[in-house]
Amino acid sequence: MTASLEQLRRCHFAVDLGAARTRVYVKGAGLVVDQPSAAAVNTRTGALIAVGEFAEKMTGRTPDYIRVVRPVSGGTVVDIEMAQRMLRHLLGDKIRRNLRRKPRLRAAACTPHDADPLAQRAAIETLVGLGARRVELVDTLIAAAVGCGLPVERPEATMIMVCGAAATQVAVLSLGSIVTAERRPGRKKKTVDHAIVQHLRHEHELMLPSQSVRPLQLALSGNGLTPQGPASTEIHGRDVATGLARSVQVDTAAVRDAIETPLTAVLDGIGRVLRNCPPDLVADLADRGIMMVGGSALLPGLDQMLRHATGMPVHIAERPDVCAVQGLGYMLEGRIEPMSLDPLAT
Repeated sequence: MTASLEQLRRCHFAVDLGAARTRVYVKGAGLVVDQPSAAAVNTRTGALIAVGEFAEKMTGRTPDYIRVVRPVSGGTVVDIEMAQRMLRHLLGDKIRRNLRRKPRLRAAACTPHDADPLAQRAAIETLVGLGARRVELVDTLIAAAVGCGLPVERPEATMIMVCGAAATQVAVLSLGSIVTAERRPGRKKKTVDHAIVQHLRHEHELMLPSQSVRPLQLALSGNGLTPQGPASTEIHGRDVATGLARSVQVDTAAVRDAIETPLTAVLDGIGRVLRNCPPDLVADLADRGIMMVGGSALLPGLDQMLRHATGMPVHIAERPDVCAVQGLGYMLEGRIEPMSLDPLAT
């Protein structure tokens, strides 16, 4: 599925259609779009009202004839037409005009590890609808590893963990390829967000606004997932019984217990990857450890929890949320040189 570096150098722009945010990198211009993957539609007329940040703010606050939709789910395009309309508005007229001037416009896109052929086809058709004559697909794991500066082209092991909004992917890379990988799809009932929402509903009879789950995670600042973190944090929501606004003091120790199940699943995935990895590469990882990327890598204290559970060094990329699209950009710009393996003469 992963395109060669020579094919990627011919591409003019790259798109990372993530579950939470859409990012676009244009060759020579850098990262030009970094917006939530959301669009607000008037259901009476079919008109597109808003995209990106503004549409995200409209979630749960609109009249019944305006619907906020997410054309990307779990890193896969589920509504091709809406994804194309969203991308056109996010890019804007100026960037689209510049791209249309390119002869035989080429594009690159990230796809989750082991994406099925339908998911790959949906990503291709989305970019073809924007005018691309050819679309190259790159595994998200490889793109993210390149974007955070890992030496993926060398004959030594590097381990990367992509903590996305809807899925967690773990892989060991060597010689520019995936040696072994594990992907845990984003089943709603097994996500950290869902665990927090259910805890507040059952223990405090509080319903959260749709935008409050991530702020709650960020409220666990510093060492949020460790006992050294804050003892409590104030959360605003709606009372389940009365429907009135109410604020409660949430015990962060109880929140840590609530999200233990989905985080344990992440540890199980890391264990399976290590068990399927050759012993020589595992020995490399004992020194180099795990590199965490993706928006959920910023969950406070998650790196310390993984470090304690695995006994391996755990690092967070400098900008974990944009590593995948930055990796695509580096490959488009020709900054990555593959290690040449010439056949021996006989």
